[in-house]
Amino acid sequence: MYLLVAIFAYFINAGVYVADKFLLSKKIHSSIAYAFYVGIWSIFNIGLLFFWPWLPNLRELILDLLAGLLFLTTLVFWYKALHQSEASRVVPIVGALVPIFSFILSFVFLGETLSQQQLIAFIVLICGGVLISIKHTKVYLYQKVITRVREIVGDIIGEVPARFQPTGRLIINSVAAAVFFAAYYVLMKYIYLHQPFIGSFVWSRLGSFVGVLLMLLVPGWRYLIFKQQQGAWKLPKNMLFFLAVRLLASAAFIMINWAISLGNVAIVNALQGVQYLFLFVIILLISNKFPKMLNEQLGGGVLLQKLIGTLMVCLGLYLFIS
Repeated sequence: MYLLVAIFAYFINAGVYVADKFLLSKKIHSSIAYAFYVGIWSIFNIGLLFFWPWLPNLRELILDLLAGLLFLTTLVFWYKALHQSEASRVVPIVGALVPIFSFILSFVFLGETLSQQQLIAFIVLICGGVLISIKHTKVYLYQKVITRVREIVGDIIGEVPARFQPTGRLIINSVAAAVFFAAYYVLMKYIYLHQPFIGSFVWSRLGSFVGVLLMLLVPGWRYLIFKQQQGAWKLPKNMLFFLAVRLLASAAFIMINWAISLGNVAIVNALQGVQYLFLFVIILLISNKFPKMLNEQLGGGVLLQKLIGTLMVCLGLYLFIS
């Protein structure tokens, strides 16, 4: 049952990520501001306590608030990566790494181990994610790629060449987002093992709300949130679109957390493979009708490459959960 719930949640998330990419590219040009606007709605989860009242003790409260703060930090890195590149590149990269980091953290803190088949699945996942993330598709370009890698490695102790910095920032933000996502889900799994689902979920959401309040203490961030983004909300339809996306995202987020509370955290994370298929189809449909909306590169070679990479990721996930 929890697997079907997770798959449906990832279907919703695929659409949410495309909408987030559109908002970050066309309306809100700051990951800090976007994370703030997303996190501020966490306060409304407190309404669930009226139906399922629960009060944690001090230790439980600290863990719940820490999880919420960790999730808000994750959002900042996630939106930075999503703003820097195509949704069909960022989502598979982060999604392929989250199960790996989840297993590492689960092994350290929850005692879970990897089987031989899962290790093979992880390798396939990484290869598929890398294939999706690379823009060049022609085989003869491999020498050019190797040369560039050597130049980067050669300058690793010095200043990174300017032409490599965008890719470097994308990789750093994507990996950071994957690590924090994995840490959040593993921590929430631990919390769900010792606390009731609704109560702990609500208190962790309050942790994210506390985090967005703390963001206002940083003058530069406060400027990004209230001054630089004022024009983004001039049209009512922009706000209505954002609210609709957030409602869908909240529903998917609750379903994923519920699935994690019932099942294996790494398996639920690994099911993101179906999300890549949903994302691929959504982007394909939107890009054909509105080619300038998402700025996705979907030429013949790129399209084939992303399809092969997606199939590899799905193969890895199949091996992982079978």
